[in-house]
Amino acid sequence: MTEAADLLLTNAEIHSLTASDTVHEAAAIRDGELVRLGDTYEIEFLEGVETEVIDCEGRTVLPGFIDAHTHLDHLGEHLVHADLSAVDSRAEALESLGVRRDETAGAAGAAGVSGGTDDAESDWILGFGYDESTWDETAEYLTREDLDQVSETRPIAAIRVDGHTASLNSVALAQLEDDLPDEEVHVEAGEPTGVIVEDAIGVVKDEVAAGRAEMREIISAAAEHAVELGVTGVHDMVQRSTAARAYRDLAAEGDLPLRVRINYWSDFLEHLTTAGMPTNAGSERVQVGAIKSFSDGSFGGETAKVYEPYVGADGGEDGDGDRKVGADTDDTSTNANTDTDDGRGQWVVDPDELGDIVDRADAADLQLSIHAIGDEAIEETLSLLESTADPAGSRHRIEHAELADDDQLARMADAGIVASMQPNFHRWADEGGLYDQRLGEERRKQTNRFRRVLEAGVPLAFSSDCMPLDPLLGIHHAVNAGTDAQRLSVTDAIRAYTRGGAYVGFDEDRLGTVEVGKRADLVVLEKSPWEQPEAIDEIDVAMTLVDGDVVYDAAE
Repeated sequence: MTEAADLLLTNAEIHSLTASDTVHEAAAIRDGELVRLGDTYEIEFLEGVETEVIDCEGRTVLPGFIDAHTHLDHLGEHLVHADLSAVDSRAEALESLGVRRDETAGAAGAAGVSGGTDDAESDWILGFGYDESTWDETAEYLTREDLDQVSETRPIAAIRVDGHTASLNSVALAQLEDDLPDEEVHVEAGEPTGVIVEDAIGVVKDEVAAGRAEMREIISAAAEHAVELGVTGVHDMVQRSTAARAYRDLAAEGDLPLRVRINYWSDFLEHLTTAGMPTNAGSERVQVGAIKSFSDGSFGGETAKVYEPYVGADGGEDGDGDRKVGADTDDTSTNANTDTDDGRGQWVVDPDELGDIVDRADAADLQLSIHAIGDEAIEETLSLLESTADPAGSRHRIEHAELADDDQLARMADAGIVASMQPNFHRWADEGGLYDQRLGEERRKQTNRFRRVLEAGVPLAFSSDCMPLDPLLGIHHAVNAGTDAQRLSVTDAIRAYTRGGAYVGFDEDRLGTVEVGKRADLVVLEKSPWEQPEAIDEIDVAMTLVDGDVVYDAAE
């Protein structure tokens, strides 16, 4: 006699996302695994006394979304601190920071935050995710003078959406004066504007880093938010050991609602090597992923490394006239900003130093995950990954790859290097948007060419980079992108957010499609993306399952 299932999903439209994308009406799940797919009549034979039955009422069921490049600690910071991601103007950003100032005015220092004291006025006011390119005014970063309007007694940091640019008030600048790299502080007429980039932001993050208890709160809040959006797995770019520990603590206690692959910052390379923890080591819920490093910065901060200068660049001045100092530095070490003044961006990690990281990680059987946005940065990164022992077997990945040309895509395909890309970045690809402002129309149309990536045979994994974390928004942008070379079918876009993430995470045998024998990581949608391709971003998630357990139910 066939053993009864633990859970039945009936009256559904279940897309397998296999090569043929077979559609089923019902599914049976036992011990977290899909054990049968078919029509409702057939599946109901597996109903036992203790079997739970969920009538999906015709809703669409997909494999759970896998976000292959996230920063859940950043998402949690948005939820805990001032969220500037949806503000529409400079005034609204300052108002939001003012609200956060008032909320924390009576606190004696945020628990676990470095620098907190018994004097509440010394506590940092933090905001995350502002994007000046979307404001209905001159697109300029927040400045020291702007933030001084919020407080002249407490330090303030507003982190831009890309994480490569931030704004500080006068108190924060004075407090960190001795630690901020001169070459990464914008100045005008000899005075700092309050805008900082790249490693200078790391100084700020070290100053305000969450302690163990607060990091657990941040990660937990972010994970709960993720499953509400249908995310069943993430590849998190982890910079701090407190975040890695939070994941493992939550998993050990049964409180982690999704799967996590930790792509460790290169600072952890020696520790992982010594501990004998290669890629894929770990448990069912938390595994070692890749070693994460950088080549360049971002388009928003004009620090992505490009062959041709940015629009408006003139001898090292960006579009709003803020000169980035450091043109005469002789420092060519890791993270040195040695060439910003040519208007073509900067190396975040010097190519020679990046080459050493690549060699050491590859020798330790660790996958590599390297941030490369500009065409010159992609070229340097690709050359390094091509030289590794087995790039296809290691499934090395280039993060973002926004301005990859046809030759680079062909070489990525030949080497089996994965393109880990973010379709939600097309939010900046409208006429007159950030890409136009930084790159001009011709290069704007060459960014994020997802169809061309697939046509070239490059493995494609979609993710959000938490800008924002929302797979359906990303799928919407991929399906409705501005040019044929950028635009994907609904099926291909969803596959990149499911099968693509499973493949780059070495998990295609258990995740990424709806097939018998695979884990029951599923998302139930209120509407079908195939039926409303022009409004996929308006579809709600009805339910999310991980290992056959309902981890989110919109009806509750």
